Amino acid sequence: MPTLSATIVVYNGAAEALEAAASILRHTQKYALTLYLIDNASPDGSGKQLQDAVANGMLKCSDNQTVRVICSPKNKGFGGGHNLVLGQLESDYHFILNPDILIEDDVLSAMADWMETNPQAVMARPALKFPDGKEQILPLQKCSALALVYRQLPQLGFLKRFNDRYVMAEADLSKPTKIEFCTGSFSMLRTTTMKQIGGFDEGYFMYVEDADLTQKARQVGDVYLLPQFMAVHAWHRAPHTNKSHFKMQMKSMLRYFSKWGFRL
Repeated sequence: MPTLSATIVVYNGAAEALEAAASILRHTQKYALTLYLIDNASPDGSGKQLQDAVANGMLKCSDNQTVRVICSPKNKGFGGGHNLVLGQLESDYHFILNPDILIEDDVLSAMADWMETNPQAVMARPALKFPDGKEQILPLQKCSALALVYRQLPQLGFLKRFNDRYVMAEADLSKPTKIEFCTGSFSMLRTTTMKQIGGFDEGYFMYVEDADLTQKARQVGDVYLLPQFMAVHAWHRAPHTNKSHFKMQMKSMLRYFSKWGFRL
């Protein structure tokens, strides 16, 4: 039977992460799971809140579940936070989860079952929806400069065709589909693949590191969208509302293009 592990990286807002963790523990019952809660030196005391929740039994675990809290002394960024567990992983499949993810059934075990019967696949993600049930349209192809501009400034309608390509608007996405971009909000890898590619590139502090991780995984095997599985993602969209986050995203895009080539 396969074993599972998952990481949730937290920077402030422990309550949301604990809700996500409770959701994962409640529904992941088929296979053994180790869930890592990583606090990225949150100034609001989230690390202690996570530790207290585990110590006082607020997070209820089954016999085959373990929760471990790691408090980083410094903010290592999204990828750096997730990388903190690389040396500890002993699972068959590892899940990368945002603190704003909720699941409604045992999607982790179901995705592991699919990977067991598809050995060419090394990375995958489920379909995602907003809390109101509306499907999220996320990138599926390699990063596109003009698609990113359009997603920030949708009034520039003449750029829509680049975004359509980015999200594979013309493709049949009702069945498992090979993709080039696996969102970091909810993705899974074979643990052997995660270790082989060295996890995330920590040269990215935030944004586009998931696109970079996908390209590294694609050098090992295939990456898939699995629309038969679904999770809820609140998607706070900070780059769209915060100028400093948008600048950070632009810096990350430049790093990505320097590594993997520029695409309009």
